[in-house]
Amino acid sequence: MKVKQLEIFLKNNPGRLADISHTLAENAINIRALSVADTADSGILRLVVNDTTKAQQVLQENGFTVALTDVLAVEVPDKPGTLDCILQVARKGGLNVEYMYAFSKKSGESGMLLFRFDDQDAAVALFQKAGCRLLSDDEIHSL
Repeated sequence: MKVKQLEIFLKNNPGRLADISHTLAENAINIRALSVADTADSGILRLVVNDTTKAQQVLQENGFTVALTDVLAVEVPDKPGTLDCILQVARKGGLNVEYMYAFSKKSGESGMLLFRFDDQDAAVALFQKAGCRLLSDDEIHSL
């Protein structure tokens, strides 16, 4: 199972992130997880939201450059060592992590690790075989 993620390309200008958050808030779109990567001139905001289609539409209507990509969302217990367990599965399977970010649903209970691997299809098969719980778009939207 893969989850759709929005990638918004930004110039590093004051207020650009606030413009995005305002646009999403005005349209009742809830951010489930986010990551920001930047360089001196530009950045990429990666978002998993409750309504991907609507978010992409309203952001594009407001002049943002938006792409959709797939990530794997792995539900994990919120306790020490969980990330290591997941990364050891990836390592043994020969997967390369391109990037990742995390979200804790409730401290001490569960969290979500979002991954982009060099081979997403192989990652799905590997994690399912290892008994990991992969979240679907529908599950993310209903959080």
